[in-house]
Amino acid sequence: MGHTPMHTTAGKGVELSPWLPSQVPVSLLSPHDRAANGTYGEPSPESLLTAYRKMVLGRRFDEQATALARQGRLAVHPSSLGQEACQVGAALALRAADWLFPTYRDCVALVSRGIDPVEALTLLRGDAHCGYDPLRHRTAPQCTPLATHAAHATGLAHAERLKGADTVALALVGDGATSEGDFHEALNLAGVLRAPVVFLVQNNRYAISVPLSAQCAAPGLAYKGVGYGVRAEQVDGNDAAAVLAVLTTAIEDARAGGGPWLVEAHTYRLGPHTSADDPSRYRPAEEAEHWRRRDPITRLESALRERGVLTPEAAESATAEAEAYAADLRARFAEDPDLTPLALFDHVFASPPPHLTEQRAALRAELEGR
Repeated sequence: MGHTPMHTTAGKGVELSPWLPSQVPVSLLSPHDRAANGTYGEPSPESLLTAYRKMVLGRRFDEQATALARQGRLAVHPSSLGQEACQVGAALALRAADWLFPTYRDCVALVSRGIDPVEALTLLRGDAHCGYDPLRHRTAPQCTPLATHAAHATGLAHAERLKGADTVALALVGDGATSEGDFHEALNLAGVLRAPVVFLVQNNRYAISVPLSAQCAAPGLAYKGVGYGVRAEQVDGNDAAAVLAVLTTAIEDARAGGGPWLVEAHTYRLGPHTSADDPSRYRPAEEAEHWRRRDPITRLESALRERGVLTPEAAESATAEAEAYAADLRARFAEDPDLTPLALFDHVFASPPPHLTEQRAALRAELEGR
């Protein structure tokens, strides 16, 4: 009784406290929050203005994508409405040479990273498995199966370190993904290898219709890190300043050799799971309204206005930029995509086997009417 908790690794006692997350999620937007969370330095006013602009643009993009799905121009759209602080914070915390591993819900992170919005929606349109060049953008294809990309992120991070690069990989996952075996295998591997990888869990409270309480009995998802020797933290996922601060710290620590991090961002999916979902069937309206009052864009805008950082002109400019972005997306989506059936055979094998080469030749002959 009264002693510091210890666990044993390779015969050595290890103090647990450095591995455990803060008991209260890190938050920075109010003066009280900043005073209570002195571990993480607050992002600069310039970086917060950039985050605000990208969050406004990201939400307008998300709204436009939802409209396109309703019009039948997208097969489906999984909205990230309400999760913009996590999406933009993840993109801004990474360097250009780092790698992002997104899920199907992370289109706002993609456009925040500079990926063309039409290319970001190509998967959801059904035109291709990935609409952008992963190598050029250092962004893996969006992952639909839960958590399978977490091990990919770990492997890439380890491989980059073996090559002598200081690359960090950031994997975006949802709370539902933490119930999958792939997630735990990825954390275990990352901990053993001390790979420079960060796992950001966007805990939006529901895995489709399954609430977090039916998935996990732990005090929080971040506490899963200690079991694998992974540093952990939890953050207010609707506080853009805190998300950016925590992720920047985690990424730079991983880059410097500190090992992997698990960050749990407490947020909320204000919209449906996808455009085919009705969230009123499984969650109360009062709960959604509570989280609407914690809207990440409104909170950041209010804080920046109070500090004299965001002028009315700058806010109007961000809104105008977002409207122009949405208009351009609408116009380009009105055009039919330029597709070729022969593309089915591209990027399947580095060296296609004979039977695939024969099938491609047969299809070409058929298309040419021979």
